[in-house]
Amino acid sequence: MAEIAELLLAASQQKLLRALDVQFARMIASEAHPALMLAAAWVSAEAGEGHVCLPLTTFTEQSLFGGRHPELARLMWQAADDPDWLTLLPNEAAVGDGSTATPLVLHQQRLYLHRMWLSEGQVARFILGQAEAHRLDERALRAALDRHFGQKADDWQKIAAAVALTRQISVISGGPGTGKTTTVAKLLATLISLTDSLRIRLAAPTGKAAARLTASLGAALQGLEIDDAEKQRFPTEATTLHRLLGAVPGSQRMRYHAGNPLHLDLLVVDEASMVDLPMMANLIAALPQQAKVIFLGDRDQLASVEAGAVLGDICRCAEAGYSSERAAELTRLTGCTLAGEESPHAPAVRDSICLLRKSYRFDASSGIGQLALAVNGGDTRRMEKVFAAGYSDIERFPLSRGEEYQHLLNACVEGYRPYLRSLSQGHSPLEVINEFGHFQLLCALREGPFGVTGLNERIETSLQLKGLIRRAPGSGGKWYVGRPVMIARNDSALGLFNGDIGIAMNDDEGALKVFFPLPDGSIKAVQPSRLPPHETAFAMTVHKSQGSEFNHTLLILPSQFTPVLTRELIYTAITRARQKLSLYADSGVLNSAVRMQTQRRSGLVDRLTEQAGWRPG
Repeated sequence: MAEIAELLLAASQQKLLRALDVQFARMIASEAHPALMLAAAWVSAEAGEGHVCLPLTTFTEQSLFGGRHPELARLMWQAADDPDWLTLLPNEAAVGDGSTATPLVLHQQRLYLHRMWLSEGQVARFILGQAEAHRLDERALRAALDRHFGQKADDWQKIAAAVALTRQISVISGGPGTGKTTTVAKLLATLISLTDSLRIRLAAPTGKAAARLTASLGAALQGLEIDDAEKQRFPTEATTLHRLLGAVPGSQRMRYHAGNPLHLDLLVVDEASMVDLPMMANLIAALPQQAKVIFLGDRDQLASVEAGAVLGDICRCAEAGYSSERAAELTRLTGCTLAGEESPHAPAVRDSICLLRKSYRFDASSGIGQLALAVNGGDTRRMEKVFAAGYSDIERFPLSRGEEYQHLLNACVEGYRPYLRSLSQGHSPLEVINEFGHFQLLCALREGPFGVTGLNERIETSLQLKGLIRRAPGSGGKWYVGRPVMIARNDSALGLFNGDIGIAMNDDEGALKVFFPLPDGSIKAVQPSRLPPHETAFAMTVHKSQGSEFNHTLLILPSQFTPVLTRELIYTAITRARQKLSLYADSGVLNSAVRMQTQRRSGLVDRLTEQAGWRPG
């Protein structure tokens, strides 16, 4: 019988496991402990796939490789001696219950990497510990809410503001156009009018999301009825979470932490669905004890690239509805009638969440909005009806014939032509960057003709043939005026972070620089040789597009179904489009993706509800 180490190595060579997973397993266990070696490899692989833990109740031979390589799975399971995990693992020295430092932790029939277990527990304790009421004078608060929101009978934005203003931690979730930023602007104005001194900070996971939050709040501020003194106290700039926490270059350390907390009274975090579990734990550790924090996001979007789906897990607690006491309080504060639900076992955090229901951007005449609703509900029949309805803002092209692929490339040439024309006409870097942001091609994959690398290369060739770009022979064609690049790794020394987008242009002296927009509206120019790892950004993955919106979004799916295609990915891509969506996909692949719902394995929901004994449906 083959040894487990040999089988794991074979899986790595076939790209079924990472080399890191195999190395970690061999560090944790010897050949004398084959089951532990298998479990260690898998918990590492699960973390690489974005899962926080490995649930042992579902860790079976059939679950290995998602059932796609049954023979290799059978050999591995045999080599591990058909293990009884819950009996075997507690006796292994490398596995603990968290009370001592061990590489692996077994908790509630789930196996964790020690760091993930610590982070999940830290987040759960914080949320549970901060769910209690934060009292303000009800009469004054009602008057301030009426002033900024009016007195409509069914106003979920007003309810969301009341939720946030009366809890130390709150979550506001809503789809595109539901007015999350408008809600925050009005609730901040409400809070400023009720307090004498308040240090407010705004943050988002990426530079693009921070810049958009800055612009959106700035626009919303113009419509608020506040005096000049209140305006002066209003926050005007958002920053990235890495900048906020003071990420130390070349390490995982942050300048701000429990021993050196942030200097703020209120923190607003936008695009919270993108915040992974370790980053959430770092953020929580750095918060002052009495600080309020408001998380904004769309629980139905893709979860973070790294491990965890923190926002989605928290929002599952909203299924319990508001408690009767909380519903009565929110009714008094807003004038909106809310019905509470008597459920003695429901988690307390349910009273700190508000799900915005109404989209102000997409109405019944919006194909983008109708398509997003159908996809989010996993309703492929409704989706087909939307496509057949003749909406002017959505279009779909099959990929079964080669000409559709060329049609996509032609569409990209025309989509990117305006920013290149703006560049050739000598417009400012900010104008060129803004023009580039109006159009974007999104991909589900990174490699191949339907992925980021293949399409970036083909788009560059097409633009070159049309005379829109000129790749310099001396640089192997890599650098040229107009090249858009996306940063792939944080560099806090330069002030550039993963997801930041810049465009190569000549400066006033004729030297080629890459110009990046910063959250405060300024522009930073960097020599190409100084950039951290980066890639061309004509095409980007749907994951990388989170926190951004484009007037016209193109989405291309591969010709064959792959597990990376999920409902959340399609929904996220659709909702990046403000005015027009063009979809290039075969019907079978698209339907399969919409039926496939993302599953992020974690224990956060159970940790948030285990004291109450409630479980979401």
